[in-house]
Amino acid sequence: MKLDPFYLIVDDIAWLPRLLPVGVRLVQLRIKERTEAEVRRQVLLGKQLCQQAGACLIVNDYWRIALDAGCDFVHLGQSDLDDADVPALQRAGVRVGISTHSHAELDRALSFNPDYVALGPIYPTTLKVMPWAPQGLARIAEWKRRIAPLPLVAIGGLTVERVPDVFEAGADSAAVVSDVLRNPSPESRAQQWIIATRAALALQAER
Repeated sequence: MKLDPFYLIVDDIAWLPRLLPVGVRLVQLRIKERTEAEVRRQVLLGKQLCQQAGACLIVNDYWRIALDAGCDFVHLGQSDLDDADVPALQRAGVRVGISTHSHAELDRALSFNPDYVALGPIYPTTLKVMPWAPQGLARIAEWKRRIAPLPLVAIGGLTVERVPDVFEAGADSAAVVSDVLRNPSPESRAQQWIIATRAALALQAER
């Protein structure tokens, strides 16, 4: 399986009508502190909007809602794995991505036969307080050796300027939140990310 090299994470579907038209093709909907009814509404509408745009929607955490809604993809953190029925998701044809931050977490993630593995934070990030030190580029290379041919998603502190190094180290996709959503022009910044990630991916393919 191949992931789009630009992996956008949004906290509300209100972003989708703005960012899907500029070419975003891989979106994780990561909703926090909303009612289950609101999450369900957003997942259903997000699925519709992404289908219309030819984009892939990944639902974070709310695996039961994603399963009920017939979504194609969920993303689970390590704590989510404590109660998520990953085999049920996989039997239903739902693909699963899993976050990792340490060797023990990687071992645990691989035991679920995920469709991709995420590693972070690669660089210091201001999005939220992290109990882990920045992973760095060498850890990307190590993770890729461990999980290949599974796709590796890099996340945390990424910028357009850091894209070439991240992909050269072994990442297949760059996950971004604040660098786009907090930019004065999210649409323009998303376009810059799309161009940069595709260029970096093409450069690695030539090597």
